[in-house]
Amino acid sequence: MSRRRPYDGVVLAAPCSVPYVRYSTETAHHWLARALKGTLDAGGLAKEEIDGFSVASFTLFPDTPVGLTQHFGLTPRWLDSIPMGGASGVVALRRAARAVQAGDADIVACIAGDTNQIDSFRKLLSSFSRFAMDAAYPYGYGGPNAMFALLTDRYMQEYGATREDFGRICVAQRQNALRYPQAIMRKPLSLEAYLAARPIADPIALFDCVMPCAGAEGLLVMRQEEAERRGLPHAHLAATIERHNAFPDDPMQLRGGWAMDAPELWEMAGAGPEDMDLVQTYDDYPVISMMQFEDLGFCAKGAAPAFLRGRDLTVTGDLPHNTSGGQLSAGQAGAAGGFIGLVEALRQVTGQAGPTQVPGARRALVSGFGMINYDRGLCSGAAVLDGGAA
Repeated sequence: MSRRRPYDGVVLAAPCSVPYVRYSTETAHHWLARALKGTLDAGGLAKEEIDGFSVASFTLFPDTPVGLTQHFGLTPRWLDSIPMGGASGVVALRRAARAVQAGDADIVACIAGDTNQIDSFRKLLSSFSRFAMDAAYPYGYGGPNAMFALLTDRYMQEYGATREDFGRICVAQRQNALRYPQAIMRKPLSLEAYLAARPIADPIALFDCVMPCAGAEGLLVMRQEEAERRGLPHAHLAATIERHNAFPDDPMQLRGGWAMDAPELWEMAGAGPEDMDLVQTYDDYPVISMMQFEDLGFCAKGAAPAFLRGRDLTVTGDLPHNTSGGQLSAGQAGAAGGFIGLVEALRQVTGQAGPTQVPGARRALVSGFGMINYDRGLCSGAAVLDGGAA
């Protein structure tokens, strides 16, 4: 099997987070337009200066990214649509980077966003996939809570994890969210409150679940010379991986595609887990964060509960994790949930994170996970960003 070629000369710049709201009567177009304008403003660009456009959204239907080019008055020579949920950020970045390397585009705007009207989430779940429509939703099993309850329960039985172990992740992320001005969840969370929360789908309780909301995220991908010419703070794409339907014969997903490709990720990055100044894992449920720590080489399989018991995951800790609060406390704005960690990591390694800034942060790991069908998520990815590379 051929090895991925490096992403030399490609950088990320101009991060933008459109403030989340719990519900919105606006369309997805509104949120995506705000992300596009926000990242263009951050980069000091006019829309005519971008010639690549990448979009991730669940609620854009019946429109498409092609339709958005007309709505927004864009004329890109490279266009991409990333229907991969929580893996969308890493996948969009990887593909945009290759387009820039190949000369198919000079500057790519990568945006993700969704609306959240009163009934949006139910409608999304009922038609999420053919599997959901035929084999889950009609029997009252629609939605991720019950599916992740199965996964969480199996993980606890297999590896001896406790609810306290998951709670430490949630509590630390809430502490981080209290620093992040745009976080939806603003009330402090103690481990005692976490453990006392009402059950949702045993063993999952209230604070294990993300809060659906409306919002958007965005960034620009370009050549290093372009960013330097414009005076933009930027981060180098040191490495990235992508995998779909990993380990299909596993009876229940306790490992993701990261486990297949992590050695190549670290080899390409010229670094290891111990060199990361911060980590942004996809966190729709805390068990998934544990799996990412394991499969990306921070500890052995099944060892994440013990590994994380000895770590401080807050902004000021020894292993800063999901520094904006992640989805569990900042909110899950649909497909933008796949971008929130990536955009925050870009801010961190370029010194633009403000109140959540990790002192001296240079390198960050970002991982994504998406498109769950009953017992497994089908898409996974990871990227290493370096804000200090020459």
